[in-house]
Amino acid sequence: MIRSVVRGFGSCLPKRIVTNKDLEEQVATSDEWIVQRTGIRQRYIAGEGETTASLGEGAAREALASAGLSVDDIDMIIVATSTPDNTFPAVAVNIQNRLGMHHGFAFDVQAVCSGFVFAMTTADNYIRSSMVRRVLVIGAETFSRILDWNDRTTCVLFGDGAGAVVLEAMEGDGTAADRGILSASLRSDGAHQDKLYVDGGPSTTGTIGHLRMQGREVFKHAVGMITDVIIDAFDRAGLTAADLDWLVPHQANRRIIEGSAKKLDIPMEKVVITVDLHGNTSAASIPLALASAAADGRIKQGDLVMLEAMGGGFTWGAVLLRW
Repeated sequence: MIRSVVRGFGSCLPKRIVTNKDLEEQVATSDEWIVQRTGIRQRYIAGEGETTASLGEGAAREALASAGLSVDDIDMIIVATSTPDNTFPAVAVNIQNRLGMHHGFAFDVQAVCSGFVFAMTTADNYIRSSMVRRVLVIGAETFSRILDWNDRTTCVLFGDGAGAVVLEAMEGDGTAADRGILSASLRSDGAHQDKLYVDGGPSTTGTIGHLRMQGREVFKHAVGMITDVIIDAFDRAGLTAADLDWLVPHQANRRIIEGSAKKLDIPMEKVVITVDLHGNTSAASIPLALASAAADGRIKQGDLVMLEAMGGGFTWGAVLLRW
């Protein structure tokens, strides 16, 4: 059977780093408070000329170089984002043009922090249907542009950045030993939309709006929802947490990550953590963490890797793959 194998990976971060100490000068918060409740120590904030598309382009170019491919080898681009450069056209089309790609097709996926997981699953379906052979899957965000910098409960949590992978069709035996995406589990429930949302949009206020969050409510649902889709993805592949080499979670809050790992009996030594360096970069957080762990040699060919995320909507999902 056809499997979607990760051929290359890349990342791109803004030039400017903003530490918790820097934020102490802007809002009534403290480094100790932020670290204790979230695990975040710094984040990258986009500056003039840095946009979701430019960061996504940077990550895409790095992923192509990692894969040893050129843009001519790519059939399709999917970008997961909630912070596009424009209402339309899609960021994916913008990146397609920036890369000099004039063939194939490109579009965006919007599932907030779960976006990269949804995009990976979408790309996998296109590949397994034989419609395409190679896909650039990108998670890119500039959440700093939708933050209320006077709201200390949200502005300390988020950052900007982009990560990308190249997925390529490869023949597999149809067993759990195959390289590539083995299973996935996706969910959403719009009944929770008022717990994490942006209070603006073209069809309502005609403005961009700001991010609003009921932090305690999000935390209350997160661990249960995340573990449910992870268990489902394991079951679909006929595997268990004991088989896992690496958990690469959405980097929203260290306490949520630790709670999920504990509930699944996954040792923290097997969990990739970058929330301290990047903050919550929404759809970019998983590919940024993935690129970090692959670049430093932690994730190696043949390793079993679980990706998981939960985002506004609520949306949540997991993808199990063999590197």
